[in-house]
Amino acid sequence: MNKKTDFVYSQESEPHRIRTKKILKQFPQLRQLIGKNPNTIFAIIGLVGFQIVMAWFLRDQPWWAILAGAYLLGAFADHALFVMIHECTHQLLFKNRNANRWASMFANLPQILPSAISFEKYHIKHHAFQGVHELDADLPNHWEAKLINNSFLGKAVWLLFFPVFQVFRLSRLREIHPIDGWIVTNFAIQVAFTTAIWYFMGWPAVIYLLLSFSFSVGLHPLGARWIQEHYLTHSAEQETYSYYGKLNKVAFNVGFHNEHHDFPSIPWNKLPQIRKTAPEYYDTLHYHMSWTKLFFRFLFDREISLFNRILRRERGKVALTDVSKPDAEISFAPPVGKKESVVVVTE
Repeated sequence: MNKKTDFVYSQESEPHRIRTKKILKQFPQLRQLIGKNPNTIFAIIGLVGFQIVMAWFLRDQPWWAILAGAYLLGAFADHALFVMIHECTHQLLFKNRNANRWASMFANLPQILPSAISFEKYHIKHHAFQGVHELDADLPNHWEAKLINNSFLGKAVWLLFFPVFQVFRLSRLREIHPIDGWIVTNFAIQVAFTTAIWYFMGWPAVIYLLLSFSFSVGLHPLGARWIQEHYLTHSAEQETYSYYGKLNKVAFNVGFHNEHHDFPSIPWNKLPQIRKTAPEYYDTLHYHMSWTKLFFRFLFDREISLFNRILRRERGKVALTDVSKPDAEISFAPPVGKKESVVVVTE
């Protein structure tokens, strides 16, 4: 076994814009899937309500019931809410950008930590500059990968404190301004909500919500999603992986990650149609069928470490302000003799 001491560096540009162009040229009908899904707000309302009811129910229960409730139910609700925040980040609910931001902050409420707006700031850069270390917050720090190494204990600690490690990454992303009015608003709303939960339900309710959030992104099979999306888990240097397992039903199809990177302007409910329409582009890629299996493989397989990521030093000609909507921006000239016009969706 060769212990990795650095990331894998690529001279190639990120694969998604190229594939998007190829797929749209062959299957132009996929443009019809681009749009908004305002009904997603009802899922957000239901999930937020579920977490508040659970917090109320567990407010006077023993510690083991709070722990079990957070692991078995709360984690799935919070993970789904994270997917909802992700949808809002890509403005896939409403046409108005600010309406999406308010929806994302509402979805953020049970998660206690104010992360909805900061996620928007950094996630779009992850799409536009995938693999560029100074702009892609999804990539671990060098010291982070070295510290965690490839041991079971190191990787378990990394998953347990995953949000903490993400915070430490922000200092290297110097071109992205971390604070603005929306960030402050997000913070103030979270403080008010958490204070209300504590005042009316007590600390056990707050602890339930904190544990739910921690499990939803960390030491839980759901945490394997962070490994599934971009970690090199096969011999081929494939940069992005999808997950096609059963948990997509409670995770709003977030596992369709190659599809999402290729078509970030298509909402969650239509992502499976991309693979169904263009199977030759997705079934030929490596993909995962079990987050649980990947969770344990990541922990115990010493061949997998945080260095199993592709980095690129060349950011290309993409502008820092790029909103990463290649599927909506790419257009093709109509065949000679045709008078059809191609509408390029912009916002």
